[in-house]
Amino acid sequence: MSAAFRDTSEQDRPLAPRRRRPLIWVGVGLIAVLAAALGLPRLMQGWSAGTAVSAARLSLATVEVAPLTRDVAGEGRIVAAQSPTLYAPGAGTVTLVVQAGDPVKRGQVLARVDSPELTNRLAQERSHVDALRAELARAEVEARQQTAALQSAYENARIDQQTAANDLARQTQAFEAGATARMQVERAQDALAKARLALDQARDLRGLKTDSLKLDVQAKRSALARQQLLVADLERQVAELQVRSPVDGQVGQLFLADRANVARDAKLLSVVDLSALEVQMQVAESFARELQPGMPGEITGNGQRWAGQVSSVSPEVVNGEVTARLRFAGPQPEQLRQNQRLSVRVLLDRRDKVLGVASGSFVDEGGGSHAYVLRGGFAEKVAVKLGARSLERVEVLSGLQAGDRVVISGTDNFKGAERVLIAD
Repeated sequence: MSAAFRDTSEQDRPLAPRRRRPLIWVGVGLIAVLAAALGLPRLMQGWSAGTAVSAARLSLATVEVAPLTRDVAGEGRIVAAQSPTLYAPGAGTVTLVVQAGDPVKRGQVLARVDSPELTNRLAQERSHVDALRAELARAEVEARQQTAALQSAYENARIDQQTAANDLARQTQAFEAGATARMQVERAQDALAKARLALDQARDLRGLKTDSLKLDVQAKRSALARQQLLVADLERQVAELQVRSPVDGQVGQLFLADRANVARDAKLLSVVDLSALEVQMQVAESFARELQPGMPGEITGNGQRWAGQVSSVSPEVVNGEVTARLRFAGPQPEQLRQNQRLSVRVLLDRRDKVLGVASGSFVDEGGGSHAYVLRGGFAEKVAVKLGARSLERVEVLSGLQAGDRVVISGTDNFKGAERVLIAD
């Protein structure tokens, strides 16, 4: 049996072609919607703008005249105003008398250094002092003896002169009386001249020798005094082998073990004076140039607030920061601990009626030479000149007026365009 296959002509049904709207009408419809929402003039301006950014992605602030307070804020930690580190005054063996954390008083012995070398040297120098003292005594005795001998020689010469003068007077009288020859008078005159010369020599010799003896004694006395000063210094060094606390406080850290051998000037331990605490903070180098001792500050912590004052500013910059310290302006608060964290704020400057705007990322972008001002739904790029800055506000020197609304953050979305459409 043969069967014939039928085709699908009976199943297919031709459809009428559907009319498609031209795409141009879709574009016209969108333009009409935008024109209705924004207005045709604004739409034309939007086409001329470089780009469009949503207002939700921006932060705006109004330029106004208000007080400008410049300050530096940061985190600080409690440190002791006095925290001396003690060093070994000499080489030797150290015996520690205290432990870390022990309370100590000013002048209390904290460690002892046994230095045989220094002790033996002191004994030797003391012996040298005794020898010099004996030499000085001997020189003084010898000076007195020679001074007495010189004085005796001078007195004998003076007596010889007086004798020669008396003999000349007798010979002269005898010659005038005719009882003696003229030769005897002349001999008496020569003897008197010799006696006078001997007296002058004895006087000069006594003066020179006395001065020499005085210089010799003075040299011995100076040598003794110099040696005594050396002994006094060694005695001071030996006394310093008893390492004493320079302040009232608490032993901080021990840098070596008990009975350890140390060299001169080796670190032994530190003492913390808890009666005078300060707050240490790190300040950026840019602010540190204006930071000066005596500036007022504010210290906050433990739910309390205290007035402070800058006590010192380090002259060294480390990693772009400078270390500054503040002391409490009033009585020192209680219950503060070493290395406790506190909030610190230092007032650099305060001025009233300053034209400014809230600080934002626009200050650093482009070196702060321009800002975007919101005008009629557009952000327009305007050249500005900025002045003093604080953590919250920046001074406006030129380019902006009071009442202007400025984009303070989010301007990176503008990509440097001169005019940007701000979409609501």
